[in-house]
Amino acid sequence: MTLYIKNMVCNRCIMVVRQELEKQGFHPQKVSLGEVILEENQLNEAQLSRLDTSLVALGFERIDDRKARLIESVKNRVIQKIHHADAVNLKFNWSTVLAEELKVDYNALSSLFSSVEGITLEQFIIRQKIERVKELIFYDELNFSEIANRLGYSSVAHLSAQFKKVTGFTPSELKKSRDIDQKRKPLDNIN
Repeated sequence: MTLYIKNMVCNRCIMVVRQELEKQGFHPQKVSLGEVILEENQLNEAQLSRLDTSLVALGFERIDDRKARLIESVKNRVIQKIHHADAVNLKFNWSTVLAEELKVDYNALSSLFSSVEGITLEQFIIRQKIERVKELIFYDELNFSEIANRLGYSSVAHLSAQFKKVTGFTPSELKKSRDIDQKRKPLDNIN
């Protein structure tokens, strides 16, 4: 049986969901961002209700609706590629990659995403990249050129312009302010 779970954005989320499932006596075969495959073929209403209650208490939510699952899959793929990959290729084409991986026409996917989330898919991707930039600035291990390169920006100027447009200040201003942790957002709250 496959379950779809909203707000799973990191490896810690995977661990927490796996532990909760095991605590409730289920047997997860595979737990990944937004998706759980159980050995069990079916869960009864009482089991689903108990699981839903515990997931909500942990900040997650089980998704039944096909469109909601598709949007969650988009978010998880974007987060995976921006926050959990070593680098985003400069030539990376989001529309092609998402359409191929999800086997859905990109225009339909983009339209659905915008109608449900209230922002365009492109804006969501940009905001995720900006949050990753904030995180990398916070760690202070890479210079701006390395950060731009890692996230697929053509230049530091392009990164800075996009950063300022989204946040209202430049990466340098953020770094100097020492208030980075106050300005960062949880990945599942970016919209």
